[in-house]
Amino acid sequence: MKKLIVLAFIGLVAQLVDGALGMAYGVTSTSLLLLFGIAPAVASASVHMAEVVTTAASGIAHIRFGNVDRQVVIKLIIPGSIGAFLGACFLSNIPATFIKPYVSGFLLLLGIFIIYRFLLKSHPTQKIAEKKLTKKQSLPLGFIAGFLDATGGGGWGPIATPVLMTGNRMEPRKVIGSVDTSEFAIALSSTIGFLLTLGWSNISLQWVLALMIGGIIAAPIAAWLVKKLPTTLLGILVGGVIIITNMGTLLSTLKVPTIILTGTYSTLILFWIFAIFFVIRKVRKTKSSPN
Repeated sequence: MKKLIVLAFIGLVAQLVDGALGMAYGVTSTSLLLLFGIAPAVASASVHMAEVVTTAASGIAHIRFGNVDRQVVIKLIIPGSIGAFLGACFLSNIPATFIKPYVSGFLLLLGIFIIYRFLLKSHPTQKIAEKKLTKKQSLPLGFIAGFLDATGGGGWGPIATPVLMTGNRMEPRKVIGSVDTSEFAIALSSTIGFLLTLGWSNISLQWVLALMIGGIIAAPIAAWLVKKLPTTLLGILVGGVIIITNMGTLLSTLKVPTIILTGTYSTLILFWIFAIFFVIRKVRKTKSSPN
């Protein structure tokens, strides 16, 4: 019972992050599940099965608020679904002890990327001319993001969202809405792949339900949070959690001495605190400056 409550809390936290950032539900959930000693394939399968429900709810909300470019969703769904299915099959056939450090390494890189994007990259506020997503862009983007999402337990949002924002010149709210809406198909394809390779016996439906419940509860809270907290601050918070969590997994695998482990954690936490204060100061400065 205690474990189910923890899993529900993980789902709640992950949905809060995803609802505010438009990314990182899978990365956050999988990172925390790996920390609890759950095998990578089972962790990713559980997260994606829960995401089938949470992404459906998110997609419906985005469509109702007009945050979706339907053409972008259609172009991303097919290559993304194929990549997610193949990624699930690939992960399920690799021994957990072998793949775990690689999965953590991938998640660590995603965490660093999130920190970099929200700490150093600024989001344009002015309206810009939109540029349509072509097949040459959507096919590799969808396939790679889908494959890495399934193998890493997260990656669809962190990869697809910034690429579309920077390379496609789409309105930010439509980027987030389109990526979240298309993620339903990615989660469904990953789940099918995991069920075919892992089977029902290796997946705890109680874990999945706990993650779902936490995510459903967090959905309206996330909508409120996104109005109150700056997106950049939330990005720094989730990036720090991902980096610290997965660095611990990698260092444990390498069996580094305790003094190095302590020093690494201390350095990362200090940098994280500095980044949080830097972003808060930057936000306050922006608000106080005259338009």
